[in-house]
Amino acid sequence: MLNSNNLSELGPLQLDALKEVASIGAGNAATSLSAMLNSKIKMTVPNVNLTPISDLPDIIGNAEQLIAAMLVRTEGDIDGGVLFTLVPESANLLVQLLVGQEVDIENDLGELEASALKEISNILTGSNLNAFSQMLELTISPSVPSLEFDMAGAILEVCFIELGQIGDYALVIETEFLSDMEDEIKGNFFIIPDPESLQFMLDRLGVAGEE
Repeated sequence: MLNSNNLSELGPLQLDALKEVASIGAGNAATSLSAMLNSKIKMTVPNVNLTPISDLPDIIGNAEQLIAAMLVRTEGDIDGGVLFTLVPESANLLVQLLVGQEVDIENDLGELEASALKEISNILTGSNLNAFSQMLELTISPSVPSLEFDMAGAILEVCFIELGQIGDYALVIETEFLSDMEDEIKGNFFIIPDPESLQFMLDRLGVAGEE
């Protein structure tokens, strides 16, 4: 039985099962994004892992790395939140695909750019959560996303304060996008459940008892 004291000990079977669900979510998101952007978008999930929350800034780059981050709270069978992060270059490329003009969020993050990022985040987080919901027969209720643009360390600190009491680990879903213009965009989804919610997910996968 997996518990909050050994959540870091997920085996290959568990991670492969989680990656399969995440890949389905990425495929659904790519279809939705392609339709919205009128541009063929491919999405892959090269890696899924369970990582200590203290290591998240290093995954993004470092604590001082500027990022655009969209936070969605979740309730139901999965209590916690989903954080979707993009470095400025990747955020610019995604917004440009949507609005049809060059943007630079580091110098001008206006209402247009913020609205575009939230809309893209809604599609991506919704597709991922729907995949987990349907495949694992979970009830997940997401909130409206909030957008922050700041250093990774500061954003993560605010994120964890807003989420309140959560576990020590986050499920990290690395996501890569490729547009038909050959622009490569990289982002990360961090599913941050409380320990009971993560245990529930693994129970539904049928792999929670793996040694």
